[in-house]
Amino acid sequence: MSALAIRDDIGSEELRRRARRERDGRVSARLIAIANALEGMDRASAARLAGMDRQTLRDWVHRYNTEGIAGLSNRPAPGRRPKLTEGQMAALKAVVLAGPDPVVDKVARWRIVDLCRWVEERWGVSYSETGMLRLLWSLDLSHRKTRPSHPQSSEKAQQAFKKILWATDGRAPVGFGVQHPTQETANGDLV
Repeated sequence: MSALAIRDDIGSEELRRRARRERDGRVSARLIAIANALEGMDRASAARLAGMDRQTLRDWVHRYNTEGIAGLSNRPAPGRRPKLTEGQMAALKAVVLAGPDPVVDKVARWRIVDLCRWVEERWGVSYSETGMLRLLWSLDLSHRKTRPSHPQSSEKAQQAFKKILWATDGRAPVGFGVQHPTQETANGDLV
């Protein structure tokens, strides 16, 4: 049985040069094995020197012949299809970023269990808490929660509280400067 012919549009020296520059060690080993075979080394020895079986080298030669050097990279594994469509994931992300409506959703902030329930009610797709957390990570959302604020809170009341606190314990609230004792007054005297 004759050996599988290897395309020769790129010479063995060029393949070795590219193998030296390659960041992926597996692709580099495949390039070196093909370069060895192009130079006349028997396929079993070329494969063994690159750390692979002869049949594996034959499979990579097939890919190299059809796709070139780009075909020597590992292809990503397909994995499981997502349970939600792209549109549903975009809608979920928008809902999470907008936050819950306390009247409709009956929660003040989203928790993972609340989102699992919301997705199942909305689209009939069930997620475990871990699965929902992974889905949120894939949507570039973190699990960190903002500190909730009361809907009837007042910024003026909070500032007034800070002023009272400063008067009672001597701490200056944020944004209020305390004059340093060595600063000059308007007429040039040191205080």
